[in-house]
Amino acid sequence: MIYPLKFLPLYKNVIWGGNRLKKFGFNYDPLPNCGELWALSSVAGRESVIANGFLADNTLNEAIEIYMGELVGDKVFNRYGTEFPLLVKVIDAAKDLSIQVHPDDELARKRGMEQGKTEMWYVMEADEGAKIISGFRRDTTPEEYRAALDSGHLMDLLHAEKPKTGDVFFIPAGRVHALGAGVMVAEIQQTSDCTYRIYDYDRIDADGHKRQLHTAEAMDAIDFSGIQGHATTRYQARLNETTTVAACDYFATRLIPFNTPIRKNLEDVDCFVLYMCVEGLAAVKSMDTIVPLHVGECCLVPAAADSVELFPEGNAKLLEVTIDTHGWDDEPRGCDWLAEFK
Repeated sequence: MIYPLKFLPLYKNVIWGGNRLKKFGFNYDPLPNCGELWALSSVAGRESVIANGFLADNTLNEAIEIYMGELVGDKVFNRYGTEFPLLVKVIDAAKDLSIQVHPDDELARKRGMEQGKTEMWYVMEADEGAKIISGFRRDTTPEEYRAALDSGHLMDLLHAEKPKTGDVFFIPAGRVHALGAGVMVAEIQQTSDCTYRIYDYDRIDADGHKRQLHTAEAMDAIDFSGIQGHATTRYQARLNETTTVAACDYFATRLIPFNTPIRKNLEDVDCFVLYMCVEGLAAVKSMDTIVPLHVGECCLVPAAADSVELFPEGNAKLLEVTIDTHGWDDEPRGCDWLAEFK
């Protein structure tokens, strides 16, 4: 019988990466840094490996192949097959990331990819003075954009904000964006590793070369509309309650700050439920299995589970991630199910 799954971390050394993750117990020696920790992945060649139970040492994809809808939900399996639809990361930026954009589903499929990349960030840590770029300051034409890019004045067109711990940024496909130095985020995204790099500050890699830019590819992907107001998501979290912080066709993410056990009924949820620890220590119990979590780790509760119990050690925070499949059978869409899922 399937059970809640925990996964081994995958580490990625990058030119802008930091070393914050070591304080949470991650050991990625001999890598000089870990800019990206892939907590849950179905990307070909970088599939997550199960760390607990009798399925240990098997990949997530192999588990889906065996348990199908019992693990991910019937509708999710019918749509995505053995590919898990979400990629979950922790990103630690010691230096500025490149200015970049991701294609939407339509453009990605035209270019031979399965899907585009819409994502969200939950800010886990942010140094004073750090920034996040999200979109344009105002509506911009492709001609204005290209002139600014060619003249070295792209930053003048972009919308930047100073993040703080707990901020949420929703980044739809097509939005130009970048993490600034001194920011660590949890990232929930579509399963896609496609990034079009627009500008990289003329940095030189370890081999003495500038990193490749994707100027032409990005032009068709960019949404040139301006950001109205703030790019951060406004929400009000309450202790021991569950608050929606992002909801779209690809995922629904909710924040749970808690210091007392919480039990949730999953009988009407025909989908997996993913829990990721973003602060403190916690444990997830379901189907007679207990999975302890520290910051940066996640647990995948199968769609077959009827309930789940969450236990904090002191004060803790979890992200709860699932997919709203209600509209997939031509049922009325909406977010009422989120309010009922408690």
